[in-house]
Amino acid sequence: MYRVGIDLGGTNIAAGVVRDDGVIMCKDSVPTQRERTYREIIKDMATLTMEVVKKSGVGIENIKSIGVGSPGTPDCKDGVIVYNNNLNFRNVPIRAIMQEYIDLPVYVDNDANCAALAESVAGAAKGTGSSVTITLGTGIGSGIIIDGKAYSGFNCAGAELGHTVIIYDGEQCTCGRKGCWEVYASATALIRQTKRAAEQNPDSAINSLVEGDMSKIDAKTAFDAAKMGDQIGQNVVNQYIRYIGEGIINVINIFMPEVLVIGGGVCKEGEFLLKPLRDIVKEGVYSKEEIPQTQIKTAQMGNDAGIVGAAMLQI
Repeated sequence: MYRVGIDLGGTNIAAGVVRDDGVIMCKDSVPTQRERTYREIIKDMATLTMEVVKKSGVGIENIKSIGVGSPGTPDCKDGVIVYNNNLNFRNVPIRAIMQEYIDLPVYVDNDANCAALAESVAGAAKGTGSSVTITLGTGIGSGIIIDGKAYSGFNCAGAELGHTVIIYDGEQCTCGRKGCWEVYASATALIRQTKRAAEQNPDSAINSLVEGDMSKIDAKTAFDAAKMGDQIGQNVVNQYIRYIGEGIINVINIFMPEVLVIGGGVCKEGEFLLKPLRDIVKEGVYSKEEIPQTQIKTAQMGNDAGIVGAAMLQI
């Protein structure tokens, strides 16, 4: 049997036919056009589903279920997106409307949970029963897998690890609190920290890399400067990795997953990021005795994570 996974994003809707082992047989995408009504968007989701099933050649009778991953807060039990700010969804009955077009079980969950599920089925945490996946992007996305299933609390709104505080009364977070992990360890935070360092140190290689144009600074800039031997760039990188590490130590101490997966563009830095990060975590975790320790790995599923994870959803 096969399943269909749908990754509902603000820009594109991607869908694919997925085997039980997480291999995508066929996939395609269409623009979301998020200014439209939710019924129009969901109709496109159903149409795209039937198209990828047809292209895959497996036949709709061999499709076990459809899963939908979406940003925002879902009601997994009833198949509803309670709210999704990117699409301006409020209490949208995804399952009910999808089933008007396709008579199959439909499951709905948060996109970060889907990414975590994908990594546990076919990615960096494959073969494990428990894992946590964090994505360092505009914010910090996170998904918790326990006994092979995504965990997000009784109301499906949990697993917001980016909004745990690591510095009391620290920098303002978009959630309303201060000092959240996201404010210090997201890619957005790294860019802000790099700009601040460049402004305070005009002779830094950071400035030469962007030719003095602060708008060109991205999440790579400080790492690039550090690799050139620039001390200011190295200081930014060191502090940033410390911020990531402090949050990861908290996550490991709470959940003790077999594998902690890190995703996002920052992970392209490879061992330049991972080696010092692992050292920080090893020093800080509570369990320092001779017992198995959480492995820290980089995400493997890339842009396919949303499709594969959504396909693996079930109640």
